[in-house]
Amino acid sequence: MPEPLSISLVQENFLVGAVRKNTDKVIQIIEASTQSDIVLFPELTLTGYPPEDLLLRDDVYMRLDDALSRVQAASMHSVIVIGHPWREKENIFNAASVYYQGLLLARAYKQKLPNYSVFDEVRYFTPGESGTTFDYQGRRIGLLICEDLWHTSPIQGLKAQGAELVLSLNASPYNQQKLSQRIDVIRSRVTETGLPLVYVNHVCGQDELVFDGGSFAMDATGEVNVQLPLFDEMTTCIIWELGFQGLNQDLSQSSEVSEIYQALVLAVRDYVNKNGFRGAVMGLSGGIDSALTLAIAVDALGADRVQALMMPFLYTSQMSVEDAKKQAEVMNIEFEITPIEPMFNAYMETLAPLFGDTKKDTTEENLQARLRGVLLMALSNKKHRILLTTGNKSELAVGYCTLYGDMCGGFAVIKDVPKMMVYQLAEYRNSISPVIPQRVIDRPASAELAPDQIDEDSLPPYDVLDYILQCYVEEDKSIDDIVEEGFSRDDVQHVVNLVDLNEYKRRQAAVGPKITSRNFGKDRRYPITSGFRKEN
Repeated sequence: MPEPLSISLVQENFLVGAVRKNTDKVIQIIEASTQSDIVLFPELTLTGYPPEDLLLRDDVYMRLDDALSRVQAASMHSVIVIGHPWREKENIFNAASVYYQGLLLARAYKQKLPNYSVFDEVRYFTPGESGTTFDYQGRRIGLLICEDLWHTSPIQGLKAQGAELVLSLNASPYNQQKLSQRIDVIRSRVTETGLPLVYVNHVCGQDELVFDGGSFAMDATGEVNVQLPLFDEMTTCIIWELGFQGLNQDLSQSSEVSEIYQALVLAVRDYVNKNGFRGAVMGLSGGIDSALTLAIAVDALGADRVQALMMPFLYTSQMSVEDAKKQAEVMNIEFEITPIEPMFNAYMETLAPLFGDTKKDTTEENLQARLRGVLLMALSNKKHRILLTTGNKSELAVGYCTLYGDMCGGFAVIKDVPKMMVYQLAEYRNSISPVIPQRVIDRPASAELAPDQIDEDSLPPYDVLDYILQCYVEEDKSIDDIVEEGFSRDDVQHVVNLVDLNEYKRRQAAVGPKITSRNFGKDRRYPITSGFRKEN
């Protein structure tokens, strides 16, 4: 009977495009893992994921040639399984190479290329034609890359080749319920074939994607024997004999709300740090959205790297000023109150001859938001800190936001968080330590751009709005389908019209992390100029 096999799972944070830096990190991990039989890295480790159009550059492959030579030379003590792009003539493959004792043992190519949701691998890669195995210590080991596991034929091919164990390299981004989906799909593959499987995943924030880690090992019965934490870097060694032995993090008590919060924190931390910003600035209005955004920013970056402005106007309540100040003090951030009334009056004086006898409307409301955007962008430029926008998914969906106003900024932290989830996240964060004043959570939502204004003056209640948006945006249901679920046709028609009408705003919005099944960004690509809305 073969000896037990030790496998290091590398769940680490790699930077897209930083081939040399990523390789340095890979070599350090290899040198620290010489007691392991196999060191398993994620999909496209050397370039990070997704490299997008970097894959079209010749100089990327020059750097990859050097990187692979270094990895091969470092493989003297352990089998190294590492993901990277591989170019042959006109074809580019999403590849995994296996090195041992300075030799190339095998190279696998991803067979199933995802071309849906946020993925567009067909744009770049040529699919592999068959599965790949290699022999080590009397065992035959098969390789699969991410999407291959979501189909039956690739693992069946490995079974036919005599594989006894499957190693899977992944770059699987997070969304709600993704972990359970992965486990269910892979359990199906394992029970179909009786092949135990080791699954390693990236952990990082990359533009609008968050990779949550959660690497695991599943025995031949479909039981998860080893489970790594979510959202944390970790390289750990596991042992495979009859089953797997090693770290088994209990994720059964992990709530969806806590996972979303961790995803947002990781997204902010990586976006700010990897793009070289000194910190973050934001507007703190005394409302729930900015309160949650501030909590996430401080948890991601530390209080000393976050600055907030409260910018009151005539319609800003004293309650809002007090609550913003209270949260800033509790979170120990740099905070200033800067009224915008003098700026507003100066602008209106200049605009008066141009406006003539026209009546006040949303123009004056939007001007308030745009003045705040000017102040925040100036502070961002001066302090070399990114401006975090604070709008939620519900508002962005229906255009309840001001272009070049509260939409100003470089990263939209809660862009994919529906309003009702904003409240849940605020309550969750306060369960850790009370940083958001309770009346911020309890009071009716308001932009405070007009006297006695509340959001539900112009929108359905947020629980209704969020469900309609889920049906239309994430599930592609028609107006008739949504009405059949018990909603007012007027409400549904109104919401759908707003969603379609405001595509032009969303195209100009800052990037933000994806946490739902379909976000506004790569995941949902609708035309701005379209007659579809007029035919609803």
